[in-house]
Amino acid sequence: MTVSTTTDFRLWPGKLSPDAQAALASEVLALSQTAPFYKPVTPGGKAMSVETTNFGALGWLTDARGYRYQATHPMSGAPWPAIPQGLLDLWAELADPVTPPDACLVNLYRGEARMGLHQDRDEADFSFPVLSVSLGDTAVFRLGGPKRSDPTRSMRLSSGDVCLLAGEARLFHHGVDRILAGSSRLIPGGGRINLTLRRAGPSPG
Repeated sequence: MTVSTTTDFRLWPGKLSPDAQAALASEVLALSQTAPFYKPVTPGGKAMSVETTNFGALGWLTDARGYRYQATHPMSGAPWPAIPQGLLDLWAELADPVTPPDACLVNLYRGEARMGLHQDRDEADFSFPVLSVSLGDTAVFRLGGPKRSDPTRSMRLSSGDVCLLAGEARLFHHGVDRILAGSSRLIPGGGRINLTLRRAGPSPG
C-alpha cells in the first residue's frame, strides 16, 4: 500500500517484510564493522545526537569544514562499503529505474537522539529524489515545506516503512522529533537505523 500525504511525498508502510528487515539490518551492521559508526560534529562545533556512517561511492559528512560528500570514511580514510543490492533494487523500483544512487547515509538513533528540521541540499542535482528506509524503533517524523517557517505535520515511521521525497517535496524541511524506544527488537541494543539513498553527484549521462 502506498500512502501519499502531500505532493510528491510518498510513504509505503511496511514495504519491507519482517524477514527482509532482519536481513537488511544484519547486512548494515556487518558493513558497519568496516565503516564504523561515529558521532559527527556540525560546522559550529556541536556534536550531533545521532551516530552515522555511509555506503556507496560518496558519503555525506559534516565537520568544521562544513557539509559535503567525500569518498572516504573521515576516521579511517578507507572507501565506504558498497550500497547493499537490496537497497539498489528498492531505489530502482520506487525512485529512479535509470540512474542509481551513489550515496547511502546511515544514521543510528539511540536514547534521546533526534534530527532537527533540515533540507537535503548538498547534492549536485535536486531532480533526483531522496529515498528513506526505516529499521528498528519507530520514529516520530516531522515534515514541513520548502520554507523553514512553513507548517509541519508529524507521522510515525515504523520498521520496514519506506518514504520518498521527490519533485516539489524534494526540498521540504524534515526531521525526527524522537524515537519510541522499545517499539522494535530488530536492532541489537535497541534503537533505529535510517538509510537515506541519494544521488549526490551529477547524472552520469
